[in-house]
Amino acid sequence: MAGIDKELAFAPATELKELIANKKVSPVEITQLYLDRIDTLDEQLNSYLTVTAELALASARKAEQAVVNGDDLGALHGIPISIKDLQMTKGVKTTGGSLAYKDRIPDADCAVVERVLAAGAIMLGKTNSPEFGLLGANENRLGDPCRNPWNTDRTSGGSSGGAGASIVAGLASLATGGDGGGSIRIPASFNGTYGIKPTQGRVSSFTGVNAPAAANYTSQQGPLTRTVKDSALLLQVLSGYDSRDAGSLRAPVPDFLKSVEKDVSGFRIGWTPDFGYTPVDTEVAGITKTAAGAFAELGCTVDQSSLKLDNPFDPWLAIFASSAYVSNGHLLDDPADPLTWYGKWAIEQGRDVTATEYIKALGRRNQMIHQFEDEFEKFDVLVSPTMPTTAFPTDTYPQKIGGEDPYPNPEWGFVPFTHPINTIGFTAASIPCGFDSDGMPVGLHIVGKHGDEETVLAVSAAFESARPWIHHKPSVS
Repeated sequence: MAGIDKELAFAPATELKELIANKKVSPVEITQLYLDRIDTLDEQLNSYLTVTAELALASARKAEQAVVNGDDLGALHGIPISIKDLQMTKGVKTTGGSLAYKDRIPDADCAVVERVLAAGAIMLGKTNSPEFGLLGANENRLGDPCRNPWNTDRTSGGSSGGAGASIVAGLASLATGGDGGGSIRIPASFNGTYGIKPTQGRVSSFTGVNAPAAANYTSQQGPLTRTVKDSALLLQVLSGYDSRDAGSLRAPVPDFLKSVEKDVSGFRIGWTPDFGYTPVDTEVAGITKTAAGAFAELGCTVDQSSLKLDNPFDPWLAIFASSAYVSNGHLLDDPADPLTWYGKWAIEQGRDVTATEYIKALGRRNQMIHQFEDEFEKFDVLVSPTMPTTAFPTDTYPQKIGGEDPYPNPEWGFVPFTHPINTIGFTAASIPCGFDSDGMPVGLHIVGKHGDEETVLAVSAAFESARPWIHHKPSVS
């Protein structure tokens, strides 16, 4: 490895793409660099459940030969990527973070994996996740929890916690995640990296298996990356209509890479410290408020939003948990009792939702959509804390936030800003904006209109330029 700069492990994927295309870095070299780092560092983090070293190197050699031959190269050609273990991979173990599927080898790729591999990316392995993505922390029954690279006593967040940790620790160049209640934005905030939840249906949710034809109102696949431009690059590859997904958007895919170059002066920023209903840690509140003020320096107007949500957890849970029951309810009767405490709880919640309750939840969803649409008549984006607290210990959930009891309970009360956006299906991102007094990252939440990832990315890129973070490295890196 003497011929490669080890710092390339932390280089933006867009930079690696150019280096590979110009034959200055070999896909084999960069893949081996990441595999070596995984082998050396990941025993401290548990960010990967499965490492596909042989497959990765074989793919890298093919990618290198394509460069040598002068072949047309895909958008992600030769770039090493981690894949969330909820996303099906043909011939590669995919557990879904569950003991019930600890030995599952899918016969087909999901749409996300199809698209990243078709674009030339190199799969390094499958990243850690809580069972079926049903928790905002990262514990399961497959082994030790995924830990935070800034402090290994703390959680990496969930459910894309392994993805977030793999990016910030320099164990992958790009990462795929999924977000059903905040599962991209939570680990982005806790680990100090960028993550965007696209509009519902923007990225295909086709699993690659004969899953039940159930409605999906809340869960969306998307990127976690080192920079905003990297997310734009990966989102470009992931997006587009897929007839196999009944919820897939037919709308044309915007040019996301162009959007990061947009001038945001004159944009209207709506700041809300609490969505009108939730307590926030004092330090987090101060850091995110200061960060929101940075948009004024960029020529934007920053005004207080009047958004006030009323107990948004209940409708989200009814919709989200019902989907969990449809997908995995059969495991409640498994004599082996493979489920985690939270997996069983969520699936049982879904089992017990009545038709009346479900219809009422959809009604509340429509009301919330109108609430946010009213705000977007006044603002181009809404800005808030991503999380009301920073990453907490792996074995403890916040008993108090901002001196108050978290709603509805400690296990679910630390995600008050993220799950409402899943309920309404809009797009939102988390961008690093500072550190608390314990040295843990704080995320700023940028919420956009339905179908308007372009504005979220433009605002994110402008903030990143004004408040760069890529030079910060965690203790495990």
